Amino acid sequence: MDCRRCDAVCCRLPVLLLPGDRVPSRYIAIDEHGLETMAKDEDGWCAAIDPLHLRCSIYEDRPAICREFAMGGGACIDIRARYRDQRQRGLPLTLD
Repeated sequence: MDCRRCDAVCCRLPVLLLPGDRVPSRYIAIDEHGLETMAKDEDGWCAAIDPLHLRCSIYEDRPAICREFAMGGGACIDIRARYRDQRQRGLPLTLD
């Protein structure tokens, strides 16, 4: 699995911030439950993603959940399959 050959679908998933995460405040949002999450842009992408290169602009300070997400692991494969299915059927991408 090579992230450079992917549409970075994982970067549209909700990311709950944990104590100890060092995410810059401009990338933090508060969800409907009052929990800190990674902010999203108007298209639903993680606000920390460099849209030109589809890479994390805060890689060294990315949240623990992002650090633990296994590239090519079960969750990655499932999310990519769901994305491909929705895209082929012309459905909007919904990952929340």
